[in-house]
Amino acid sequence: MTAPEQPAKEEVDELDALDALEKEASEFNKDAEIDRILKAFKLDAYAVLNLQPGIPETQIKLQYRKLSLLIHPDKTSNPLAPSAFDRLKKASSELQDAKQRAHLDECIADARMLLMRERKLTVDSPEVKEPDAAFLAAWRKKTIEVLVDAEARRRKQAKAQLQEEGREQRKVDEETEQRKRRREHEVKWEESRESRIGSWRDFQKGGEKGEGKGQSKKKKLKVLG
Repeated sequence: MTAPEQPAKEEVDELDALDALEKEASEFNKDAEIDRILKAFKLDAYAVLNLQPGIPETQIKLQYRKLSLLIHPDKTSNPLAPSAFDRLKKASSELQDAKQRAHLDECIADARMLLMRERKLTVDSPEVKEPDAAFLAAWRKKTIEVLVDAEARRRKQAKAQLQEEGREQRKVDEETEQRKRRREHEVKWEESRESRIGSWRDFQKGGEKGEGKGQSKKKKLKVLG
């Protein structure tokens, strides 16, 4: 049985070079995707996942799996990979949440309507039916404005709610403290009851003794005549 032929040194060098090039290309793709994710507008989960609105949920899951495997921190030495991975995961969760996705879709639709109103367009306008790159870019910009405005309102409402909850909590705490003070006063009053009664009895006894003593010291009146 003859031993298998060993590849020539030149062939080995070429294979190593090809492997190195593939690894370099793979790392370049990973770095490029990480950079794209971190530069994407984070309030737009579609942009983070590089998807178009209206895509089926199954495609969202496939896209997330594909990108998460590409940029996973365990698969690359890029120090920004953990941040990009967390943002990707958050975007995927938002799009798979019916309420959050509906809110995002509504903001995108509102942005389109506002853009059409600004440009005095209708749904039958050629720019709307077959949007070109310029219209899509303007729509994208308007979407960012709408999302920022919606997020600002949400934070304002959340702050107001926290303040109201804080006021309600302070009110509850004050009422609780008042009840506590009343209970403590009642307990102390009850505990001192016997002492008060005893003091009153002693006072009464002392008064009776004083009256008797005073009467005994009275001089008898002499009868005249």
